[in-house]
Amino acid sequence: MADVLLSKSNYWKMASINAALRGIPFTPPSQVYVALYTSAPTDSDTGQEVVGGGYARRPVTFSAPVVQDRRAVVASTSDVVFPIASAKWGLITHVGIRDAAAGGNLIYHGAITTPRTAETNDTLRFLAGQLKVNEG
Repeated sequence: MADVLLSKSNYWKMASINAALRGIPFTPPSQVYVALYTSAPTDSDTGQEVVGGGYARRPVTFSAPVVQDRRAVVASTSDVVFPIASAKWGLITHVGIRDAAAGGNLIYHGAITTPRTAETNDTLRFLAGQLKVNEG
């Protein structure tokens, strides 16, 4: 799959501002997960996540942030490989970073530059470095 640049969800905007400027504690998740979507998961966490057909969110880790052109940037540190689709998942157009393997909160989301249809027996993957968060 192609590079994906991710944007903040409303949940994460509120949590980070409250923690940084209002002293309201925030406990970060111990693990974050990549979710696949067939429609845009907006800042308010709408959008259609893939369901069924052997689909499951996958854990992801990110590099330490580096400041580039006044923006803090992180990238996924290893390949993210989804299970083999046991049924058609549809046209995968977006990804989200969530704080739980199921349910939970959307933290970041973004469009895939080259959407791909996941057919039965397909395996989708993002190579190390393809998932990027860029804040400034």
